[in-house]
Amino acid sequence: MKALIFDLNGTMIDDMLYHTNAWKDIMNNQLGGNFTFEQVKQNMYGKNSEVLIRMFGEGYFTDEQITELSFEKERLYQQAFLPELKLLPGLTGFIEKAYRNNIPMAIASAAIPFNIDFVLDNLNIRKYFSAIVSADHVKISKPHPETFLKAAGLLGVSSADCLVFEDVPKGAEAAFNAQMQCVILTTTHQPDEFAHLPNILNFSSDYTSAYLQGLLK
Repeated sequence: MKALIFDLNGTMIDDMLYHTNAWKDIMNNQLGGNFTFEQVKQNMYGKNSEVLIRMFGEGYFTDEQITELSFEKERLYQQAFLPELKLLPGLTGFIEKAYRNNIPMAIASAAIPFNIDFVLDNLNIRKYFSAIVSADHVKISKPHPETFLKAAGLLGVSSADCLVFEDVPKGAEAAFNAQMQCVILTTTHQPDEFAHLPNILNFSSDYTSAYLQGLLK
């Protein structure tokens, strides 16, 4: 293990409930949908544009409408989540120890920079990450491997030397497609939902687990 690559939402912070609620609010109350929480939750991966297309169909929105809806959703999410914004238990010490051990770290997320900046700057943790890959930096989002491969390239390490931290099956699948091992944070999905993926090393509810604490001895 020469580098650590973190997904952001649901992996570093436990915020997927807030994302799902923000999308559900917009889809049902503004766009006239009738989606359940579970329907929205199962489609919460990839870029915002992909989420909207997945739920409403190709060509339903113009590019301008998608951009406007995306930022409206993020504003709703940030307003609701800001009072609860904090890293998962144990993560502060984990990234500090990796930083002191000169292990390069990256964030590789389907979030737009607006949301990544919201987390990094409010929590003052930007210094720990040598590379950031957002939705704006890739053509094809997870489960395509581009997000993680670009992060590895920016860190200057091979795929085989990267350990990915994820919380959703499509993200873990992207790690598998990038030929990277993966640790799952069970904030959003349960272990049985990852049974089809052979690259999962561990399931942990947060970063205080003995397995994760033992990684950086």
